[in-house]
Amino acid sequence: MLPRSPVKRQTYLRVSQLSLPADLFIMLKNRLSTLRFLTPLLLVTTVWSDENWPQFRGPAGQGHSTATALPLTWSETEHVTWKTAIHGKAWSSPVVFGGQVWLTTASENGTELLAIGIDRATGKIVHDLKLFQIEKPQYADKFNSYGSPTPIIEEGRLYVTFGSPGTACLDTQTGRVLWERRDLLCNHWRGAGSSPTLWKNLLIMHFDGSDYQYIIALDKKTGKTVWKTDRSIDFQDLTPEGKPTRDGDFRKGFSSPLVITHEGKPILVSAASKATYAYEPETGKEIWRVEERKHHSGTVRPVVGHGLVFTATGLAKGELWAVKLGGTGVVTDTHVAWKVARNVPNRPSPILVGELLFMVDQDSGVVTCLQAKTGQEVWRERLPGTGNHSCSPLYAEGRIYFFSENGFGTVIEAGPQFKVLAENKVEAGIMASPAAAGKALFLRTKTHLYRIEN
Repeated sequence: MLPRSPVKRQTYLRVSQLSLPADLFIMLKNRLSTLRFLTPLLLVTTVWSDENWPQFRGPAGQGHSTATALPLTWSETEHVTWKTAIHGKAWSSPVVFGGQVWLTTASENGTELLAIGIDRATGKIVHDLKLFQIEKPQYADKFNSYGSPTPIIEEGRLYVTFGSPGTACLDTQTGRVLWERRDLLCNHWRGAGSSPTLWKNLLIMHFDGSDYQYIIALDKKTGKTVWKTDRSIDFQDLTPEGKPTRDGDFRKGFSSPLVITHEGKPILVSAASKATYAYEPETGKEIWRVEERKHHSGTVRPVVGHGLVFTATGLAKGELWAVKLGGTGVVTDTHVAWKVARNVPNRPSPILVGELLFMVDQDSGVVTCLQAKTGQEVWRERLPGTGNHSCSPLYAEGRIYFFSENGFGTVIEAGPQFKVLAENKVEAGIMASPAAAGKALFLRTKTHLYRIEN
């Protein structure tokens, strides 16, 4: 199927707005769906943007969904359309496109790296593909997994990376490997965590390890390197106290790249250890960077709005910085609009909703709401019944969904007052960020993948 055409979308909306009996409307909708597959002249799809969740943190990589009627409440017995056991240990998020859901997994010792394709309607596993056999896996911290990077999907193709051990492109219908790369060197030190992104014909990835630190763009059709740019910051081998060190913790990073548009130009925003960068996505040329030497190991994916990049500076008690877009070179002294140090997340990414910026502290479950333009605190409250938080929140229809490592799912109002709308619980803990597509949440726990829907 090819991407949808404006004509097809307009036709569908007109039909959906007719005042028809429910059974007749369903019949017409099904006829249109059948025509999509049977009529060669159409060659279009009725799968809209709110029907897909193609990458980590959704279509724009910012945690926002345009889906409507997502469930507010759920449990092991309520609103579970299906629940599928997923073998192995992996914290990657599910991605959704058309009738498929994909995610990665790995053996706990890292010797087997796999991709799993699931039928969206039934939850049945259709593909269970071992992509890489690793004889001597790198070390990964027990808190991490060997399958933490989230894949990215588009029409007909799935792009999967496990960091240095291997990157591959799959045909989503057959599961056939179209190309692979196993030569991208990096000691991830405590395990890989950065997810890829797509921009035009490029698959863009971070490799921030203890030995090498670079960002790379591959031709998505062939897997060949288009450009590769080393991180430019001088690490100086110093701890925050100014003592010499060769510790890989001060060089590694887990954040994922993000392509945005500012003043009509594309910008690749990339958070790494001790600096956040802006690059030209077409060439990999560095435009600017903001340095923060007190902290290290950037983890959260930045969010962007109001002419600002909101980036967290480190894994260990870092700060949240609002950096003004624009400028060239090192802009630390000129482009930092504000900083916040209290209850800053070191794993979950923040989420921007209008004028408000929300973030959850990984260790305490405390949610802070800030004025995005100024950094002024609006409120700060602890989520009820919660534990630690590793996955990033999701926004839809005026609500923010938070998920904890002990299986709690708390829904709050995305507003200037703290208001809990629902408290939910599933059996196993949640490390992977959720996906939202159609009217369903796709929630990966440590043991299962759920489709949750009213």
